[in-house]
Amino acid sequence: MSKNREFQWRRLHSLLGIIPVGLFLVFHLSLNFTATGGEENYNNSIGIMEYVPHWLLLIVEWVVIYIPILFHGLYGVYIAFTATHNVKRFGTFRNWMFAIQRFTGVFLVIFIAWHIFQTRIQKALGTDVDFNMMEEIVANPLMLAFYIVGILSATFHLSNGIWSFLVSWGITQSPKSQKIASYVTMVFFVVLSIVGVAAILAFV
Repeated sequence: MSKNREFQWRRLHSLLGIIPVGLFLVFHLSLNFTATGGEENYNNSIGIMEYVPHWLLLIVEWVVIYIPILFHGLYGVYIAFTATHNVKRFGTFRNWMFAIQRFTGVFLVIFIAWHIFQTRIQKALGTDVDFNMMEEIVANPLMLAFYIVGILSATFHLSNGIWSFLVSWGITQSPKSQKIASYVTMVFFVVLSIVGVAAILAFV
């Protein structure tokens, strides 16, 4: 019963990493990508959120974003420090992906917490979250590097997480299907990374 319960928790962890956390990441990076069109374009894009009633926005943020991310992050840290590699089942490449997945997961807990502090919490304290805010943040080269590493960690973690999700949910069972999924998720990683990095560099 204990092993079955843990298996179900891991499946839930995997599912939440895709829906809604993964979908939110894609939306968030896509919204930030509008910064490549200039300050006015970006401010107009994020300004759409102002039309959503504040109470509804809070509910959506907590139910769709914060609670799933909190569970996924904390349980992910638990997995990172308790899981063991499985060389016989997945081979060297997959074990490297496994190790990087765990490392990026732990790093993302720190990065996301800091990003929320610099943006969402500052907004709650009365600071405008706009192009100028992000421009000031990444004006520091160390902070820019921190954000780029954070973005790449997030895009890798999601992309490789999709592969793990397909396996853990029994969608890709054969070695061939898992290999195809590896190629597809790697392409997804590259495309999403370009979008994310281009977006943050637009503020420089």
